[in-house]
Amino acid sequence: MTDTTRKLSPLDQLLARAGDGLKALTGVGEQHRPRPMAASGELSAAERRQAAALMRVNHAGEVAAQGLYHGQALVARDPALRRQLLDAAKEEQDHLHWCAERLQELGDAPSKLSPLWYAGSAAIGAVAGLRNDAASLGFVAETERQVSAHLGEHLQRLPKQDAASRAVVEAMKTDEERHGQSALDAGGVLPPAPVRGLMRLVAGVMKFGAARV
Repeated sequence: MTDTTRKLSPLDQLLARAGDGLKALTGVGEQHRPRPMAASGELSAAERRQAAALMRVNHAGEVAAQGLYHGQALVARDPALRRQLLDAAKEEQDHLHWCAERLQELGDAPSKLSPLWYAGSAAIGAVAGLRNDAASLGFVAETERQVSAHLGEHLQRLPKQDAASRAVVEAMKTDEERHGQSALDAGGVLPPAPVRGLMRLVAGVMKFGAARV
């Protein structure tokens, strides 16, 4: 993740976030924590396909999270808020690596639409961040709440014996819940109900596309 301890010009910020985006999309970003591990039982071909589809959606969600955080950090007025957003993005970057590794083990690969998920989320994040810091943090909190909910659904849908995927999803869910609570603790104000509904609709489109392409 790009150093944020010194003051950067708007152009520097744009270039830094562009670099972060390339790392997210190419998978070359640094991994900061080891992947949670667990031994899985034997999976049938159908179970492997089911697990791979779910983990591909989770990977796409982490690509989108990178875009969201980078877009908000790009326009953040408060350096402390920018650091908080980028610190959260570091943990989301770990999630990217974990999901990609598990997908490879399952004989699958990330969604081919990852650039679309990233670009769309970065634009949404920048728009949210332009309102004010409270709205930006509230958007993070609501996003993480919805992500935590869908990860909980995936824990129910993963094959029972797929402990390896389950360990990753459980660790991701813990991180997402903490990020959301941190955003609220920092003064985040949740978006109004129509916006939350629109967020769920956009997320549904992404999950549908990522599961198939």
